[in-house]
Amino acid sequence: MYPCGSTALERSLLQEQLFVRYRVMKRKWQSFLPSAKKISLNGTDAELIKAVRYFEEREAQAQQESQVQSEEVQERLSFLELQAQFLFGAVSFHREELQEAIRIIDKDVPRTNRDLSYYQNEGLGNLLVLRDILITYAAFHPEVSYAQGMNDLCSRFLEVLDCEVDTFWSFSCYMEKFSKDFQADGLHRKIELEAALLKELDPPLYAHLTKDNMESFTFCHRWLLLGFQREFEHSDALRLFEILSCDHLELISQQVDRARYRERLAQENTAGEARGRGAPVTFLTTHTLTRLLPGMFAEDSPESELQTFNTDFTFELFVCAAILLDNRESLLQCRDDVQLIQFTSSLHGKLDLNSTLQKAERHFYNYCKSCSWDYMNGRCRANTNTQEDFIDHLRSLFILKR
Repeated sequence: MYPCGSTALERSLLQEQLFVRYRVMKRKWQSFLPSAKKISLNGTDAELIKAVRYFEEREAQAQQESQVQSEEVQERLSFLELQAQFLFGAVSFHREELQEAIRIIDKDVPRTNRDLSYYQNEGLGNLLVLRDILITYAAFHPEVSYAQGMNDLCSRFLEVLDCEVDTFWSFSCYMEKFSKDFQADGLHRKIELEAALLKELDPPLYAHLTKDNMESFTFCHRWLLLGFQREFEHSDALRLFEILSCDHLELISQQVDRARYRERLAQENTAGEARGRGAPVTFLTTHTLTRLLPGMFAEDSPESELQTFNTDFTFELFVCAAILLDNRESLLQCRDDVQLIQFTSSLHGKLDLNSTLQKAERHFYNYCKSCSWDYMNGRCRANTNTQEDFIDHLRSLFILKR
């Protein structure tokens, strides 16, 4: 939620701004639907009734603390509130759509994993904090609104950050990239990508799972959508969620390599000019290979017939494939959807994260290596001199000219 290059002072000021903006946003939908300010209770959930009491006590305490702020802070927050009111003043809500989103949220929030220590005892009030975050997001992102599963994703941010405002903005930033997975075609897109990857890695297993239709891959969508939340121990699931969120192993990381290469080259050229002698050192990066091998990546030459890397194969797909391949024999014995569901249910909380990550990384690198060789073979067939030129280029990269 903070710009990467921001300083500690800038982040402190930005946090104040985001705090006020969130407060204004929440107040706006609560004024629009006063009856939705409190969760609808049927009286049968005693724990949820306690949660409401804990939540109201926390709200009252927070209001008291806000009244003892210094005059300087209050003046600054008042100015930020005017800005926020101007920013969100023109926002309008669709009453029926927002009411429907709140209805689903009120069903899903109580189903959030209450076995977690974060929702135990007075922590039950955190369920209502989660509810306010989700409603605020749905109100100000009507194109996404709310879909089942978002409560589990948002709960992870809330548990780790333990701050309503930080959770809202972090969750919003996360959804900028992944909201499409909750839309109508998101299910089919994920299933198609996982099936395409499995076809690359294990054609016989792919053929078995798709012998009737693609519906056999539906269980994979739940894994991918929720970041394998139920398949690993909770602490491991949180760790995996962080790994998947940081884009550590992604085929699109070539874009990052390019930016780093340009920045490093500019710095080295400047340093070289200052020294007055010597050529800058060239680093072997994905960007360098892309210059040597134009057309290897789809975005460099969309017309090329030699495109090999499918940059839609994100690392989470390789994690999913690693689980499938590790349980290959069991999957091959499944004859219908019922047996598939029974098999996937048997994995809940039993997978080993370190082992799965190692296998997923191995599949990732094997895929990259295979694609690279396929590309080079294609280039060599097209031009017999390409291989020699490529080797000469690689050799020159490791020669330091003085």
